[in-house]
Amino acid sequence: MGVNAAAGAVLAIDAGNSKTDVALVGADGTVLGTARGGGFRPQAVGVDAAVGVLEAAVERAMREAGEIRGAGAGRDAGTGAGRDAGAGVGRDSGAARGATVHVSACLANADLPVEEEALARALEARGWGVSVRVRNDTFAVLRAGVDEPRGVAVVCGAGINCVGLLPDGRTARFPALGRLSGDWGGGGGLADEALWYAARAEDGRGEPTELARALPAHFGLGSMYALIEALHLGRVPGGRRHELAPLVFAVGAGGDPVARSLVARLADEVVTMAVVALERLGLRDAREPVPVVLGGSVLAAGHPELNGRIEESLRERAPSAVPTVVAAPPVLGAALLGLDDVGAPAAAGEALRARFARG
Repeated sequence: MGVNAAAGAVLAIDAGNSKTDVALVGADGTVLGTARGGGFRPQAVGVDAAVGVLEAAVERAMREAGEIRGAGAGRDAGTGAGRDAGAGVGRDSGAARGATVHVSACLANADLPVEEEALARALEARGWGVSVRVRNDTFAVLRAGVDEPRGVAVVCGAGINCVGLLPDGRTARFPALGRLSGDWGGGGGLADEALWYAARAEDGRGEPTELARALPAHFGLGSMYALIEALHLGRVPGGRRHELAPLVFAVGAGGDPVARSLVARLADEVVTMAVVALERLGLRDAREPVPVVLGGSVLAAGHPELNGRIEESLRERAPSAVPTVVAAPPVLGAALLGLDDVGAPAAAGEALRARFARG
């Protein structure tokens, strides 16, 4: 699992629950091949099957790199990194045999260091490169949003997670295993809490809230009782609960106190995670600005009440923090982390970022 500083290319993998993005990048920041694949869910299907999903995307990216190399002027066209990366790819089951490649994989469900190590061994066995580094996918979001490996990221999608990173390699992180590890938030947590309040509002145990009408209406149902029954009996699949999170923001924007309290609670949780990570890295009282990257579907949606409260609270609790919503794709972050691993010059990262900015 060690990193070869002389690696000629980086195989970047960003694998989330719903999709995987792969990019093969030369040591000068040139994009040699890209591909997209299915979701990465080792807890659901097992490590071998999950890595098999990655393999299909890796093969396509390497095949594209080989085609790009073959289309160059002459047999030895392109940079040395491109020649090395193209060697043996697109021919041998996607493996980078004969290539000098470092694999930088940022994977969903790699929540603990022990899981990262196990997944790294599984990727090493595929022979895609001479070295492998596996990280949780939140690190890809962080690196995609900063010019150097320094700062904190909070991702709020279906769940919530936070990581921090310093140039010397020190990190801050949380287990991010849900309520088991003290987490609350994300679209899933917000939806579950909204259902709880709406159910109690309808049957009289809780205070009134417009959520009691809006949540069942989303599924064409007339009451919370009908929605509870439909979820319990599977007529509305449990996986559709995430559709309810946007309703919390919409109802809250209309002035509903319960919905607004949930939005405020989520904002406070985001800020608490960020501040703790900043504190662990000695950045909370830094004199220079410190990036706090916000990612994931809930934060990227730009809900004014949520993001505005996050910004206001960060100014109070960590004045040096500069929150930004990341726009760059996480696979860029995985590739930049790989370039950091192999000691590539800063110009390579700048060239790579410019390439992704062009689309």
